[in-house]
Amino acid sequence: MTQNQLKGRTALVTGSVQGIGLAVARKLAEAGCRIAVHGLADQAACEKAVSELEAAGAPEARFFDGDLRDPDAIAKLMHAVEAWGPLDILVNNAGIQHTASFEDMPAATWDAIIAVNLSSAFHTMQKALPAMAARGFGRVVNIASVHGLVASINKGPYVAAKHGLVGLSKVAALEYATAGSKHSGGVTINCVCPGWTETELIQPQINARAQQFGGDRDKAVASLLSEKQPTQRTSDSSEIGEAVLWLCSPLAHNITGISLPVDGGWTAQ
Repeated sequence: MTQNQLKGRTALVTGSVQGIGLAVARKLAEAGCRIAVHGLADQAACEKAVSELEAAGAPEARFFDGDLRDPDAIAKLMHAVEAWGPLDILVNNAGIQHTASFEDMPAATWDAIIAVNLSSAFHTMQKALPAMAARGFGRVVNIASVHGLVASINKGPYVAAKHGLVGLSKVAALEYATAGSKHSGGVTINCVCPGWTETELIQPQINARAQQFGGDRDKAVASLLSEKQPTQRTSDSSEIGEAVLWLCSPLAHNITGISLPVDGGWTAQ
């Protein structure tokens, strides 16, 4: 995609102060987007993310607060971003995880994971999509995980939420399929489904496995991924950002309702 192809557009990326969310926001910033930053972090971390995105090329970046477990807080968040915007691109990236068996999963944990990983996307999309349709251009990309396509044990709420997110995205894609035009860019809704991706969240698992190989990180990664991901290679967060960037391009006006695996062959098995 050519540089500054998204110049003048405004994007909200939830959970964008670190990890995949920050990498996605950075790619959108490099393409010329104004970035609405969101996440759970202290003031210093929020300011650092904003500075990084402006240095990457965002004409402007601003932090917006909002508890994604609370529909009223989401409504305030979306109103504030739209007033700053208008909002052209929405990336629902924020998510939480907890592993436990069906028997041991706390009910409150189920509620929290469903709220953040699934219900919040419904609320943000419901607020954003009508205005996108009225303007003839909009992009929603939901970061759904490989667990939106396949299951793993001890991840009941997470898998349920991500499968739900894939289904929700398909419904929205159909309902908004005729919004806008080829000339305006249309309105599309898609999912990206990462497999093992280099983030701080997986470091403890890699470190624990490395102890079995005398501290050899490469062998630890290969061993860990061999159980699921045939390439035995992790993805970098920036690669997920590139996938999102392509889906946000005006050229991608006819790509809608898909769930794009970036999973090293995991779901091909």
